[in-house]
Amino acid sequence: MKKFLIPIGILLVLGIFIYTKAVGTYNTFVQTEEVINGQWAQVETQYQRRSDLIPNLVSTVKGYAEFEQSTLTQVIEARAKATSVNVDAGDLTPEKLAQFQGAQDNLSGALGRLLVSVERYPDLKANQNFLELQAQLEGTENRIAVARRDFNQSVQAYNSNLRTFPNNIFAGWYGFEPKGYFEASEGSENAPSVQF
Repeated sequence: MKKFLIPIGILLVLGIFIYTKAVGTYNTFVQTEEVINGQWAQVETQYQRRSDLIPNLVSTVKGYAEFEQSTLTQVIEARAKATSVNVDAGDLTPEKLAQFQGAQDNLSGALGRLLVSVERYPDLKANQNFLELQAQLEGTENRIAVARRDFNQSVQAYNSNLRTFPNNIFAGWYGFEPKGYFEASEGSENAPSVQF
C-alpha cells in the first residue's frame, strides 16, 4: 500500500506545481496585456490630441495668409486618413501598427510642410494664436514620443515573458501571441535638411 502512496504523492505535488505555474503564468500574461492596452490608449490619446489641434492650426493659418491651398488640402487629407486608421488594442500586430504608423507619418510630413511654408509669412509667425498652437503641437509630438516609448517598453516586457521557458509552453496553450512594436519611420535615420 505504501508503494502506491509515494508515486501518488509525487504526482499530486507535481500536479499542484504545474497547476500553480500555469495559473500564475496566465495571470501574468493577462496583467501585462492590460498594461499594453493601457499604454496603447495613451498613444491613441496623444495622436488624437494632435489631430484635434490641426483644424485650429489650419484655420489660423488660412485666416492669416494667402496660403498655398494645396498645402492646406494635404494637411486636411492626411488628418482624415490618419484618423480613419484604427487599431484595436487586442490586435496589435506588427502589420496593423505599421499601417497606423504610416498614416501618422503622412500627417507628420504634411504638418512639417505646412510649418515650413509658414516661414514666408512674418505676420503669421508673430501671431499669438499661431505661436500657442505651434507650441501645443510641439508638446504633443513630445508626448507622442514618450507614449510610444512607454508602449514599446510594455511590449518588450510582455514579449520577453512570452518567449521564456516554460512560459512559452503556457502561452501556446492559452493563445497569447507576441505584440508588435512601434518602429522608426523609413528614412528617419537621415537628418532633415533645413534651407533658408
